[in-house]
Amino acid sequence: MTNTPKVGLGKSNGGTGTGVRSLPGSNHLGLVAALLALVIFLSSSSPNFLTAGNLTNILLQGSFVGIIAFGMTFVIIAAEIDISVGAAVALSSALMGVIAINIGLPIAITILIVLAMGSLVGAFAGAMRAIFTVPSFIVTLALFSALRGTGLVITDAFPITIPSAAFQFLGSGRLLGIPFPAAVMIVTFLVFWFLSSKTNFGRSVYAVGGNAEAARLSGISVRRVRILVFSITGFLSAVSGILLSARLGTGNANIAQGLEFEVIAAVIIGGTSLYGGRGSMVGTLLGVLFISTLSNGMILLGISPFAQDIVRGVVVLVAVLVSLDWRAWMRGSDSPVIPAWLWSPRASK
Repeated sequence: MTNTPKVGLGKSNGGTGTGVRSLPGSNHLGLVAALLALVIFLSSSSPNFLTAGNLTNILLQGSFVGIIAFGMTFVIIAAEIDISVGAAVALSSALMGVIAINIGLPIAITILIVLAMGSLVGAFAGAMRAIFTVPSFIVTLALFSALRGTGLVITDAFPITIPSAAFQFLGSGRLLGIPFPAAVMIVTFLVFWFLSSKTNFGRSVYAVGGNAEAARLSGISVRRVRILVFSITGFLSAVSGILLSARLGTGNANIAQGLEFEVIAAVIIGGTSLYGGRGSMVGTLLGVLFISTLSNGMILLGISPFAQDIVRGVVVLVAVLVSLDWRAWMRGSDSPVIPAWLWSPRASK
């Protein structure tokens, strides 16, 4: 009989201790208050904000980000990063058009192939990190360029129309009155909330992010966890790419420009630590709603697209500063953001 290794769930010291920082369920009152304040401000500033159509649009637009963000939460909790998700969405969309229209396979089979390809691309990134110890930023930076380039090559940079009403339902239809992509996001959230808080796999992800060596010594396969979290994110990127293609009615390698920024921003705003080992799916859901609401509100207020980028950047920076472990900062512990010798009162002595 094999005993399942148990992972300590105590506090860690800036990601360098022997346990993980925390399990899901941390306090999100601050983010909820910020979201409510944003809603109140936009409601008073724009008469069109609180209309049923606009609220539905916020949920719909946020769903394409949210679906990927739940997988990205696992990646960042595991102390990794994936900046290739936007390109993976674009390649998935391009593959939908090429396989379904140029090759002529049925839509259902095409969707299965695209989902499998997304999982394999993610698994490749995870294997490069886990087996060859290439930093995940470098691996996904390479994929960021290669995946979108592949999509542009196979489509000659032109959208491919997919004239299927059944397929377009996936992007524009409704399920119980909810836009289908939003329903998929809700189901994805429930699945990942359960995985993160109720399963050994979820605990293993937190343990690897808190201290990979301690997790390995406790019997957890760090390689397997890393490969799985990237594979999951690749799969979810393919899901989002399929839904976005269905929404547009085309396979298009030019879509999802900058989507990786919105995904990572939502996860960070939701409280997931860049140190790894801390975060929750509830926080990510709130982060997705905040980003989607903010973007929608800025459009309604007529703010310049260039100014919108400035606002998003400031919001992310503030979220990172709020999420820092300030006690570790004052002690002089290592920071993933600023070298200790530059700012630490203790290190300067």
